[in-house]
Amino acid sequence: MAEQKVTTKVKIHYQPKAGDTKDWNLWVWGEGKEGKVYPFTGEDKFGKVADVEIDGDFNRVGFIVRTDSWEKDGGDRIIDNIWNGTEEVWVKAGDDKVYTSPPDGEYRELPTYDELEVTFNYYRYDSNYDDWDIWVWTDKSDGQAVPLANVTSFGKQGTLKLTNLNGATKVGFIVRKKDWSAKDIDGDRFVTKFSPDGKAEVWLVQGQARIYDNPAKIERNPRIVKAAIDELNQITLETNFPFAINDQENAGIQLVGAKIATVEPIGDLANGLTNKAKITTKEDLDLTKVYKVSKEGFGEATVQMGKVIGSKSFEEQFYYDGKDLGNSYSKEKTSFRLWAPTAAEAKLVTYEKRDAGAGIEIPMIRSEKGTWTVELTGDQNDLLYTYKVKIGDTWNEAVDPYARAVSANGDKGAVIELAATNPDRWDNKKPQLKNPEDAIIYEAHIRDLTISPDSGVSEQYKGKFLGVAQAGTKGPNKVKTGLSHIKDLGVTHVQILPMYDYNTVDETKLDQPQFNWGYDPKNYNAPDGSYSTDPYTPTVRIKEMKTMVQAFHDNNLRVIMDVVYNHMYNAAESNFQKLVPGYYFRYNEDGTLANGTGVGNDTASEHKMMRKFIVDSVSYWAKEYHIDGFRFDLMGIHDIETMKQVREALNKMDRSIIVLGEGWDLNTPLAPALKANQKNAYKMEGIAHFNDDIRDGLKGSVFDEHDKGFVNGKPGMEDRIKKGVVGGIEYNDAIKTFADEPGKTITYVEAHDNLTLWDKLKKTNPNDSDDVLKQMHKLASSIVLTSQGISFIHAGQEFMRTKGGNENSYNAPDAVNQLDWTRRSQFNAEVEYVKGLIKVRKKHPAFRMTTAEDIKKHLKFLDAPANAVAFYLDGNANGDSVEKIAVAYNANRKPIDITLPANGTWKLIVNGEEAGTKAIDIIKGNKIKVPGLSTYVLTLGK
Repeated sequence: MAEQKVTTKVKIHYQPKAGDTKDWNLWVWGEGKEGKVYPFTGEDKFGKVADVEIDGDFNRVGFIVRTDSWEKDGGDRIIDNIWNGTEEVWVKAGDDKVYTSPPDGEYRELPTYDELEVTFNYYRYDSNYDDWDIWVWTDKSDGQAVPLANVTSFGKQGTLKLTNLNGATKVGFIVRKKDWSAKDIDGDRFVTKFSPDGKAEVWLVQGQARIYDNPAKIERNPRIVKAAIDELNQITLETNFPFAINDQENAGIQLVGAKIATVEPIGDLANGLTNKAKITTKEDLDLTKVYKVSKEGFGEATVQMGKVIGSKSFEEQFYYDGKDLGNSYSKEKTSFRLWAPTAAEAKLVTYEKRDAGAGIEIPMIRSEKGTWTVELTGDQNDLLYTYKVKIGDTWNEAVDPYARAVSANGDKGAVIELAATNPDRWDNKKPQLKNPEDAIIYEAHIRDLTISPDSGVSEQYKGKFLGVAQAGTKGPNKVKTGLSHIKDLGVTHVQILPMYDYNTVDETKLDQPQFNWGYDPKNYNAPDGSYSTDPYTPTVRIKEMKTMVQAFHDNNLRVIMDVVYNHMYNAAESNFQKLVPGYYFRYNEDGTLANGTGVGNDTASEHKMMRKFIVDSVSYWAKEYHIDGFRFDLMGIHDIETMKQVREALNKMDRSIIVLGEGWDLNTPLAPALKANQKNAYKMEGIAHFNDDIRDGLKGSVFDEHDKGFVNGKPGMEDRIKKGVVGGIEYNDAIKTFADEPGKTITYVEAHDNLTLWDKLKKTNPNDSDDVLKQMHKLASSIVLTSQGISFIHAGQEFMRTKGGNENSYNAPDAVNQLDWTRRSQFNAEVEYVKGLIKVRKKHPAFRMTTAEDIKKHLKFLDAPANAVAFYLDGNANGDSVEKIAVAYNANRKPIDITLPANGTWKLIVNGEEAGTKAIDIIKGNKIKVPGLSTYVLTLGK
């Protein structure tokens, strides 16, 4: 019989939202492989159906429901345990869970059979088939023995033929000794897939529970599939076929390079057999040496690093706390230090140019705590270099993780004189910031800010650091653009999407339009070259980024850097993995890479040298580039101790540096009590978390584009808004989220992820006019800017930015992502409204209280009708100049009446049309009528 092609088949059912007409398809990949597009091939009563066949044999297959423009419904989903029959799954829009049976109840008409014929093929690696047969039954018939009478090229074969079954659906079987003295596999197994005429053929292997559908998937030559050091004196051995553990000394296992103390089975024995064993050595293993393990009949294997990497004993032996990792430059000499404790050899490789095929290899000397050093005399400024390490039998080459300068596309590190990269007037004078609650953060992408044809920025600087640094630019109708627009808006901080060296823009083809958000780290300590005017000269990007930071500071704006230490673009190709395989990433129990990030890997911040790298890196950016804050992408992947050490390191430099992050609870193999997420916010002082509760409360779930929130018409959201108003603190038993102090809450309604607020409103309220949507939009922004906590707005939110409905524009073209300055000029009244709200927040510290105690003391909620929230701030809260401030949010379409907390002469400073610090109207008494879809802010007293 000709060998069949090895493929994996899965069936995916997808139920879109009612009325959804988008052209959804699937992005599917086998574990560890690249993905590709597969269309839905049909429909059933549940929804769309795709029959997917991918090359290769996979137990885990990942998929994303998406459109061709990469709008996604949910994140990465995984089909697990395919080899044991879980190859058909169901998913629903807005629900990330993968169901292995129809979630709304069985709707399929499952086939039944009156006649069944199953051919069993059985292979024993020991070739001993004496007295073995197969006990078989159906859900409509009793058991019977099927003899293995036929000899085939595979092994032995037996066929079951049954008639008059009256609707059978499955065949159960046990491979056993005829007298029941032994079973090959404990437990019942079932054949459930048959041809239309009721026939099936399966292949079985000694000691394996899997039922194979294709003999080409079976490796019939016994071999060692895994040999890994899991403790300093322990190796885990795994084979593809079971072996007898007690018939020879040490089960016949030989270890070259060390002496075996004991060999013990892992897990229960089956008939005295196992395919997994623990080898304990008499002495600790030298992790830089190459060990070989062998067993007669199974061949030989090189022992790899396993769980010993990152173990307590490993950390104690190899943690290096020095400050000289990377290169240390002076005009007289440059020294290099690399941490690679598992390398048998290490070399520094120097290159004359970035695209040189070969370099000069210089041996490095083994030093303390797993480090390697070498020193080059003379002035090495502009030298390009990499490291090479020998891991086991393999040489790996990689860029220095601590490299502070890199060549185009970051393929080589560079030695530079950092002092020579400082721009004119490079000083560390920063705009004043008394408390983190005083921050008003504006999130922007470097290319978005200036790439538009109407940005007014010089052509050669569009999309660059220097374009952002250019002041005085104007667009349509002479509106301010870029830096000048941000300054005019009145925010305090600009948070910039990733600007370290990332993987997904080709810096050698910048004449071609390319876009990416940059959440694809390659080299953490160097800026990305695509934002420089010359990516080929390593110093240029550094000087130009510093020039941009200085320009922000000169214009009274602080800078927050978006950092993505939670994963790398490609784990296998990363410098981390090449230099110390297995150490820097987190793994599941089965040895696969953890994927709580949803992008293929999670870094292991709990490992001390990864933690040190993160702390060192953040400290470097803060010191060398004068960065004023750090936004940690998917912070919930990291551990608490790492984040605390980041905060402590920054405090030693400047306590006003802000740390904030996405404290989502992510599925990564780290104990819940250790995760740096919202649930543990109380354990992390001086670290703020994005408040997704108020975000979704205002506009509806980001995972369901049609779900509504407070501003766009969902009833019963009043308490949710109150939770946001108080800054996420525990105000009382009903009004609380995750924060113990307001400085731990980022209050927002829109960010670079998901639909913009305008696009969300277009989805949820398609029949409302733009004028009505504008009122909803302003209502949401006004709530953000009058709530406690740290306020955050997305670039363009002030002019109701649209991305044309694209909810994941990470690689969409400029036409989607660029800030539209024409729209800015057309929405001038809306921009002025947001400017006015910012003025109100900055003038009145009552909106910026710094303790939960003060909020509970000075913030009181007022009676308000349904779909409205009202409160007041009293007692000159937080040193405010006015005695009382009253705020009312009306999400109804009609006016509402609110009774103010005191009689008096109230100044109305915000309504649904205007905002600012000057009185719009004077209201005497204690009654106000708030128009529909409007916010009122009133002050009483001087």
